[in-house]
Amino acid sequence: MDFETVMQELEALGKERTKKTYISNGAHEPLFGVATGAMKPLAKKIKKNQTLAEQLYSTGNYDAMYFASIIADPMTMTEVDFERWMDAAYFYMLSDFVVAVTLAETNFAQVVADKWIASGEELRMSAGWSCYCWLLGNRPDSEFSASKIANMLDQVENKIHNSPDRTKSAMNNFIYTVGISYLPLHDKAVETAKSVGPVEIKRENKKSSILLASENIQKAIDKGQLGFKRKHVRC
Repeated sequence: MDFETVMQELEALGKERTKKTYISNGAHEPLFGVATGAMKPLAKKIKKNQTLAEQLYSTGNYDAMYFASIIADPMTMTEVDFERWMDAAYFYMLSDFVVAVTLAETNFAQVVADKWIASGEELRMSAGWSCYCWLLGNRPDSEFSASKIANMLDQVENKIHNSPDRTKSAMNNFIYTVGISYLPLHDKAVETAKSVGPVEIKRENKKSSILLASENIQKAIDKGQLGFKRKHVRC
């Protein structure tokens, strides 16, 4: 399936209501408004195609960029490729749910995520923390350094309230993910969540939202989700 055909298929799947939702979350034209679930049949036909993924991602069309991450072959991508993808990720649904997700399937994910966390740039930091969430929620605990993750929890505790909003959100999710999906530091994550307390996220033209990792960790425990690992990172 070639580039033009895929773009036509995506446009046909677009819904005005979905488009409005994406725009309200920070997306801008061009986009079609395709629900992620509606992309799955098309993805099954194509499977992995990095060349096509690069063509789609370069359009700047949100739906095409998201679909690119589904059919991308992360193992053929380099750190330079991911920096280029991040440069084009203009809002959090791209940085955290397209770039970070795709990065999480590489062998150098932690190296790149560490650089982004240290970058001082809101969306790069958000993508870095989010990448660790995808990693911790999928890979065996043995793949991570407990001392490193513990230091990251300390960093979150010390910096979260003074960080940019999207970074705050990803940091808060990191506490939750360690608490549920990384058993060696469950107790420390719970204590960190209690110490951090409510995290306010300001949203343009909307009421601020309050995040509370401790409450979400307890809810997940009550549902029997402690130790949860997802089978796949990407759709």
